[in-house]
Amino acid sequence: MGWVDTHTHIYLPEFEDGGISAVERAIEADVDTMILPNVDVTTIAPMKELHSKFPDRLYMAMGLHPTSVTEDWESELQEIKSEINKDEEFCAIGEIGMDLYWDKRFRDQQMEIFEAQLKWAEEKKLPVIIHCREALDETLEVMESFNGITGVFHSFGGSVDDVNKIRRRAGDFHFGINGIVTFKNSGLRSVLPEIGSERIILETDAPYLSPVPFRGKRCESAYIIHTANYVADSLNMNKKDLMATTSASAIQLFSLKRI
Repeated sequence: MGWVDTHTHIYLPEFEDGGISAVERAIEADVDTMILPNVDVTTIAPMKELHSKFPDRLYMAMGLHPTSVTEDWESELQEIKSEINKDEEFCAIGEIGMDLYWDKRFRDQQMEIFEAQLKWAEEKKLPVIIHCREALDETLEVMESFNGITGVFHSFGGSVDDVNKIRRRAGDFHFGINGIVTFKNSGLRSVLPEIGSERIILETDAPYLSPVPFRGKRCESAYIIHTANYVADSLNMNKKDLMATTSASAIQLFSLKRI
């Protein structure tokens, strides 16, 4: 059993050859399974193309990212829904959620779109991959209407209070930990024991949020070991046990089939 990168966008234009070389480098680094969350209608084709090259290694999630919400959101959401209703095997609805960091103009629309996609997850009995930036209260306000939905708060960088608030209002979610945990000024390392190893899954969010020592450079799935080193140290675990625990959690949450 190798590492599972539960969140990587290595199909984006930042990667040469459509991400093929990045996948190969990841496999060489013992990252044997990767989940590709969609962003918007423009990313569906490249995501599917890369998945077709490594169908035993890559899994896809389908959703509309909150920062892609514009005036044309209704037609875009309809296209995303049509993809979910096809016979494609998606392991999750994502990447979905709320982002009020860059632009607050579409706050109400983001909440409406998030709610719609949570309904799809409920109907399809799929977990959700949640993007939440500067919008935790709004995110939880929407989620409180849903019981029994599982998933992950992707790219989590919050406090112990945030962890407890999520558990109280949304349920027993997983927390996606990436390169943020390696940043010098991050307080996340002290939060990890509160989350607990059983509810941590690892991710890169490539091409973003490269861990130290690659901070400021393009991230890729092969770098997950650097994040794992910090997580293992913070939890007083050895890396072998961390790999076993986080990979098992990812397999169960997303119903992955390991080769």
